[in-house]
Amino acid sequence: MLNFLIRRLVSGIIVLFVVSSLTFFLLYFSATSVARNILGESATAAQVHQKEIELGLDAPLVGRYLSWLGGLLRGDFGTSWFTSQPVLGSILSRLPATLSIVFVTIVVVAVLSTLIGVAAAVRRGRLDRTLQIVSVTGSSIPQFVVAILIVTVFAIRLHWFPATGYVDPAQSVSGWAVSIVLPVAALAVTGVASTAQQVRSATIGVLQKDYVRTLRSRGVAPREILFKHVLRGAAPTGLTVLSLQFINLLGGVVVIEQIFALPGMGFIALQSTTQGDMPVLMGVVVYVVLIVVIVNLLVDLAVGWLNPKARVA
Repeated sequence: MLNFLIRRLVSGIIVLFVVSSLTFFLLYFSATSVARNILGESATAAQVHQKEIELGLDAPLVGRYLSWLGGLLRGDFGTSWFTSQPVLGSILSRLPATLSIVFVTIVVVAVLSTLIGVAAAVRRGRLDRTLQIVSVTGSSIPQFVVAILIVTVFAIRLHWFPATGYVDPAQSVSGWAVSIVLPVAALAVTGVASTAQQVRSATIGVLQKDYVRTLRSRGVAPREILFKHVLRGAAPTGLTVLSLQFINLLGGVVVIEQIFALPGMGFIALQSTTQGDMPVLMGVVVYVVLIVVIVNLLVDLAVGWLNPKARVA
């Protein structure tokens, strides 16, 4: 298991390095007009050139990359070109809001999709057919459309939940829970629809295994077979799908945060992209990739524990 963990750690570090490096070079090729954006259209060419020197845009691209990488290894993400605020502080102040929504959503997706998928696989019939229809329908509806419908019904018409805003759990846990209900619901709809279908297929595949038939022939209780053997056999597939859903949620939460006016990573990601604020945007990319790597590592460890063959593969 230790060798398995080391291999996953090394591969995660390589992925982080490759993705962040490629993103750096792709982004900085388009950074030529940033000085003009900061100073405005009325700035002279000399002022723009002086600003480019201040930002380090006059240096060779490789030199800028090595300087950024050196700062990153020291934990220094630089400062924003537009606000002059430390990038790390800006990200850390908004990261809790994003992660709280994403993690609550993935828990909701995991619980509901497991219950629905397993029930459909075991009972089949009408429940199974209903799941097929709901899965196709739910997966085809964009998340922003679901979010708008949810806000219209539950916030504007029924007034059950606030339409916008976020409450820090340190201030009020109940207020925090109420403030994230609608964003979590908007993100969870498509996640539950697609994940439940995958859990259902994995459960059916395990139910058709020879060892399950053998357990039935020996008179083992159906509930014991389901909870001790079938769910364990279907868990690796479910965990893999959930890890993909987690990555999808990190992308979808950017739009959801704009709709619900949440002070999360999505706001600074969109703002820095529009402005061309490369230090902030690179900080967001590094943190998102780091989160994805950590989640995938945890999922790989869980799958390796459930399925020893995965540790050898």
